[in-house]
Amino acid sequence: MAEIGKGVTAGKLAINVQKRLTRAQEKVLQKLGKADETRDAAFEEMVANFNKQMTEGTKLQKDLKAYLVAVKTMHDASRRLQDCLADMYEPEWFGKEEMDSLTEDTDTLWLDYHQNLTDKSLTTLDSYLAQFPDIKARIAKRDRKMVDFDSARHHFSSLQKGKKKDEAKIAKAEEELGRAQKIFEELNVELQDELPTLWDNRVGVYVNTFQSMARHQEKFHGEMSKLSQNLNDIMTKLEEQRELNEEANHSESASSPPKSAVTNGSDGELPPGFLYKVKAIHDYAATDGDELELKTGDSVLVLAFDNPDEQDDGWLLGVQESHWVENKNISAKGVFPENFTQKV
Repeated sequence: MAEIGKGVTAGKLAINVQKRLTRAQEKVLQKLGKADETRDAAFEEMVANFNKQMTEGTKLQKDLKAYLVAVKTMHDASRRLQDCLADMYEPEWFGKEEMDSLTEDTDTLWLDYHQNLTDKSLTTLDSYLAQFPDIKARIAKRDRKMVDFDSARHHFSSLQKGKKKDEAKIAKAEEELGRAQKIFEELNVELQDELPTLWDNRVGVYVNTFQSMARHQEKFHGEMSKLSQNLNDIMTKLEEQRELNEEANHSESASSPPKSAVTNGSDGELPPGFLYKVKAIHDYAATDGDELELKTGDSVLVLAFDNPDEQDDGWLLGVQESHWVENKNISAKGVFPENFTQKV
């Protein structure tokens, strides 16, 4: 006997073709009302529930996978953002080591979250849905065997009702009817036991899937909240560090007198605008037009330079106290060497 394909011979192929033709003919006769059709409303409801359950489970699986893709996308975005911050964070800033550690912990948390959802929720759902193809195939087989049973019953009934009865054919038809009925009922009984159980199991599967998701989400968001708080604390302290540095720089600038300015050693009040008073301990002969002539014992009121950059080290700017008392102006101001004077 010639082989048509692996495991399929010409004889088997012919038998299968004949079965399909017989079933098709029987379905036509049933639709025309010329043959009885086995109906089981309870089983049909089970199949409707099965189809609904399979559709819902497949949609849930699809949406869960989409959620995991979104988690992966968020993880990638989080990693890039954290890496960017870590790269920009300068070594001398507050909390550099803490920032690097936080970046690493955040990445690990996202990885664990994605892996837990995959292992606990998606794997459970995949296992649940893995049984549906086999059951669906057996439901289709049960439907075919039901048509075979109806066809065998119809054939047996036709032979019995015939005018010329062929007992051998009737006996063979009865034998085929019994065999068809046995195959159909075995499948039917199995599925009647399995389908209601499968239908009830959907509740447990949904509970386990979403409880697992909820637990991992709660853990993830709880840990992420702590990391976010740590990040906020680091940023807050970094800002405080910046403000302290600014205040220190401002205080140093405000409290540091010009190069010529020192604390006034006299308890006497100075006229407004003067820094302190000095007394000449040596004579000084001016050598330039902007210099002040000094005689030992002269009192000089010291002024701040309009532009500190113009002050040379060891030189002060001032006006003779006698000139100020007499004229109340600083038109005669000039520079003089600090070491020719002494604070009073």
